[in-house]
This record gives sequence, C-alpha cells and structure tokens, in this order.
Amino acid sequence: MTSTNESTSMPKAHLTLDPHFTVGPINRRLFGGFVEHLGRHVYDGIYEPGHPEADEEGFRSDVIELVRELGVSTIRYPGGNFVSGFKWEDSVGPKEQRPRRLDLAWHSTETNEVGLHEFASWLRKVDSELMLAVNLGTRGTAEALDLLEYSNHRGGTALSQQRIANGAEEPFNVRMWCLGNEMDGPWQLGHRSADDYGKIASQTAKAMRQIDRDLELVVCGSSSAQMPTFGEWERVVLHHTYEDVDYISCHAYYEERGGDMASFLASSVNMDHFIDTVVATADHVKAVKRSAKTINISFDEWNVWYIDRWQERAKEFSRDDWPVAPRLLEDVYSVADAVVFGSLMISLLKHADRVTSASLAQLVNVIAPIMTEPGGPAWRQTTFFPFALTSQLARGTVLTPRLDSDTYETKEYGVVPLVDAVATHDEEAGESAVFLVNRSQDAATTVTLDVAALGAVAVTSAHTLSDDDIHAKNTLEEPERVGLVENGTVTLDGSTVTVTLPPVSWTAIGLERR
Repeated sequence: MTSTNESTSMPKAHLTLDPHFTVGPINRRLFGGFVEHLGRHVYDGIYEPGHPEADEEGFRSDVIELVRELGVSTIRYPGGNFVSGFKWEDSVGPKEQRPRRLDLAWHSTETNEVGLHEFASWLRKVDSELMLAVNLGTRGTAEALDLLEYSNHRGGTALSQQRIANGAEEPFNVRMWCLGNEMDGPWQLGHRSADDYGKIASQTAKAMRQIDRDLELVVCGSSSAQMPTFGEWERVVLHHTYEDVDYISCHAYYEERGGDMASFLASSVNMDHFIDTVVATADHVKAVKRSAKTINISFDEWNVWYIDRWQERAKEFSRDDWPVAPRLLEDVYSVADAVVFGSLMISLLKHADRVTSASLAQLVNVIAPIMTEPGGPAWRQTTFFPFALTSQLARGTVLTPRLDSDTYETKEYGVVPLVDAVATHDEEAGESAVFLVNRSQDAATTVTLDVAALGAVAVTSAHTLSDDDIHAKNTLEEPERVGLVENGTVTLDGSTVTVTLPPVSWTAIGLERR
C-alpha cells in the first residue's frame, strides 16, 4: 500500500486470519509479571498491614483483586538488580529475627518483613506461579543450591526441615529459575564479562540439575539491545551454557525521547528486531555445537519506562539516606504509553514460537499497571487494560501475521506500518481474537479482516483504548479518566469484518464460531 503522505483518503490496512498458518502455541507464561523489592512495590504496594483492605497476613486485598483481574501467570521474584546483593536466608524464619540490610541496587533499606514464605502465600492468593532468581552477583553456586534445596526438597535434610519448621510443610516446587540478573551491566553488583558469567552460570546450572534435572533454567542475555556487548554477549554465554539451560533472557524498555512520538509509537519494531537477533544468535550456537535442543527466550523484563527521569533522580541520593520503601520509578502512564505497551504485547505474541515466557516489569507502583496510595485506594493505570484483555482473549495459537498496511516515516526506524496487528485462534473453543494498534497521530484508520478461513463467525466483543488527549492519564485524583470503551464501528459482512481505529489507539476484537 502507499504511504499516508501520498494519499488524502482515510488510511487503510487489511489482515487475513487463517488457522492453517500459525506461529506457534501460546504459552500462558507469556503473561507473566515481575515483583522486585524496589521502592513501594512490596511495602505499601502488595503489603500494607493496617490498611483497611489488608488481610490477615498484611496483604492488600484490593491489590490482590486487581492482580487477578490482570491475569498474571508467572511472577519473577525478588529481582532484578535487587537480587545481586540479596541473601535469601535473611527472608525466612521469624519476622522479628530477620535482619535489616542495605539494598545497594536502589539505595534503600530492606526490612525483609516480606520474604520467600510470605511471597509464596501471596502468589496462591493471586493464582500465579513463582519464578525465582538466584544471586550470582555477590554469591554463587553453593548459595543457589541451598535455596533450591530449601525451596523444593520434600524433607529430611537440614534445609528442607528448616523450611518445614518455618511453616511450609509442602515444598514450594519452583520450576523456573533465573541464573542471576543483567550480569552484562556495569551497574550490577558482581558484574562479570560474558566469559566469566557463562562459566559460573554453566557450573550453577549443572549443580542445580543434580538436585532436579527437570528444572527450567534461564541464563542472562543482554540487559538491552543498546549494550555495546549485545550479540557477542549472547554468543559467548550460550557457548558455555547451551546444553545446561532452557532459556536466554531479553530485557527491553521504551520511552518517548525528544518529543519524537512517531518513533515512540513504533517501538515494537525495535522489539521485533531484538527478538529476531537473539533467536538468530542462539540458533547459530546450536548449529556450531551440532545440538538437538532449541533455546527459547524468556523476555523477563519489558515495559514502557522513563529511565532518563530515574537516572536524574538517582544523582540526588544522599550518601547517608537509606529510606524504607521510597517512592521510586513511579511512572504515570498516558494513553500513548498504553498504545505502545499494547503493541509490545503484539510483538511478544508474534514470536510465540520462541518467546515462551515473559515478565511485565513490574506490577505495583514501580513502572506498574497498578498504583496504590498508603492507607488509600488502588487503581488501574492505562497500561493495565491492554495486558488484562490480551491475557483474557489470547488463547490457543498465534496465527501468522498476514498484514498489508499503509505506512509512515519515523526518525528511528524508517518506514513502518501504520497499523500493528496479530491474531490468535483457539480451535477447540471455536474462539479467535484480533489485537490492533493504530500508530497514526492524526487520522482514524479503517481495517478490514478477512475471516473466511475461520468459517462462519460472530463478533463477540470489540474494545478500544484511546482518547482525544493522548497524554491523558489515570491518577489518584482521576483514577478512571482513561479506560476501555466499546468500539461501535465494527461490522461483519459475510466473511469480512471492518473496524475503524481512532488515532493512537489499541483495540481488541473477539470472534467465535457460529
């Protein structure tokens, strides 16, 4: 199709849905989250004893309800940068005996009031799976083995009996483990070269498998595609660990810079390239090693994050000021942020054959879809809605994207499609879903969907997130300023669905077999 600059008519796009052509099955772990001991995420976020909504363990029930509504499957814990200075032993046993520690990652004081047992209990309340990260920054293989034995061994050893004495008769049975965090980053405690990290990760993975060979292990990839070592880091680390692990991690954050909204709205183009590059590197190592196994991606940190603001704030830290649960990284998200966020989810789905686990970073207060006020309410940020509805509707398999769209020019990524889209199909349930983003800042876009290959279908739902003010946000003062609205433009004529997408919008359409 032509560029919108060459036509004065309403921009258009066409998407074909055909269940015979699929990317791969949707792993529910794609809808994972991330809870780090950072800022007000744990304390004043998920946990606030004395709050009117606090349960008997001190967890906020209003937050629990929102996390359940969000539909989060697996939650990575306890970091993040935090984990590289964390002593897991501090977080178990009687609360009154747990030590307060300096958290060097976020210049805070960690009380350890919420630890492994409490968090496991919270996970049961929100119906989610635990994904544990081990400290390979300031600690190593021995401590990882101790944590594994404490968490997963049924009983009869000193560490497993300690867990039982601390109140958990049954093992936590953690299946997925991260071997450290962002070890390529100079900011990381215990930062290592790819060669040194690959060696300790391989050693730790081999040792952990001597306890349980069926664990699912994630080795650290690059902390971003902008790192100078990106690509080479993955190659070297996988050279050491390929036969020892199941996943390599990807981390990516996006923000609007310099007022360049056009490029920001196309952020998922960068995510697509990032994923494709890591897949190609992993498959290169597979070929060199003549291996029969395939390494998948755990995209265990992703979000919109205004990191430039954080770096400015970090310069203000006092050497002697180590607060408990300070307000850190509390980005307030706009409609435009949520549209980019929804497009990033589309990218993850497009790569469902290789991205089989992902963790939204993070969940509450800290660059999060859920916000809370101490002693006050909890509310949904704009980014809450694309995650919750995609988690609800995306089932079965991802269909191969067959999209034809008008285009536009961006400073960062060149010419990109005006519409971003993906579709999913659940053959057994007879249900399909389509997720669409309109990147145009000034024009509504008409999209036609060819659904002939699905047979006779009916439109069951159509919801759009947009606003005349793309900078509109949900705040403590206006917690429901932005939300999903029904898209009344959807029509079904034979085997063609037509929908109009407002400028800077995210839309989800549900279909079912008649």
